[in-house]
Amino acid sequence: MNDVVRQRQIIELLRDRPFASVRELQERLGVSAATIRRDIDKIDEAGGARKVYGGISALDTKAQATAYARPYDENRDLAVEAKRQIAALAATMVADGDTVIVNGGSTCFHLGVRLADRNIRLFTNSMPLAAYIGDHGKCSLTIAGGELHREPRVIYSLVQPPTFYASKYFVGAQGISAEGLLESHPLMVRSIQELSRNVDQIVVLADSRKFSIHARNVALPLSRVGTLITDDGISDQHAKILENAGITLRIASVGDGK
Repeated sequence: MNDVVRQRQIIELLRDRPFASVRELQERLGVSAATIRRDIDKIDEAGGARKVYGGISALDTKAQATAYARPYDENRDLAVEAKRQIAALAATMVADGDTVIVNGGSTCFHLGVRLADRNIRLFTNSMPLAAYIGDHGKCSLTIAGGELHREPRVIYSLVQPPTFYASKYFVGAQGISAEGLLESHPLMVRSIQELSRNVDQIVVLADSRKFSIHARNVALPLSRVGTLITDDGISDQHAKILENAGITLRIASVGDGK
């Protein structure tokens, strides 16, 4: 397969979805990650799509507006190094004795792993994180009550809102825009809104890809967010949006770990 055919296939793939990762394209097209990155550079230069952290994003904002929530297992494998560095920086915001809420999601999972042995009280609605801390952690753990929703891997009750109160709420998002934190899954929207009422400070953990994804529903407006931690792939334009909203922006350095 020559370069032109391969790049055309990448653009075709983006007609049905807002984003494709380097890893996914590498497996789908049977070429090296370096080849995919060169293809992405060429497509970006030609204006066929936009190079973003960890992959390539569609230009069609209408298609992006209908972005679907990726399965947890699929999203877990995207931008892994960025998520780890974001989680490491977030962990420095937690002091011994703190009471925190760590929401479901792959970046928040990495934070929970770092907090598992800390002298803190931790509440989570994440089934994977609760299982990890149950097996490996030492912190005080409270798990959300309700039914297990296997996708997006959270525990949630429709009839009994959470009553756990915390100093900080660490939460991710499917997408981020000037409107706020965006989610496609209605359950995630309800859960985020309910948990956000029980905290002093909201800290968002989101790799820079998330600024290119426009999901259907606003879970929280930016005015509710105190701090946002992302990676060094964030654009000046998106950083300005956060600055204008009065959000403290913290940048995790990933560098060549893309």
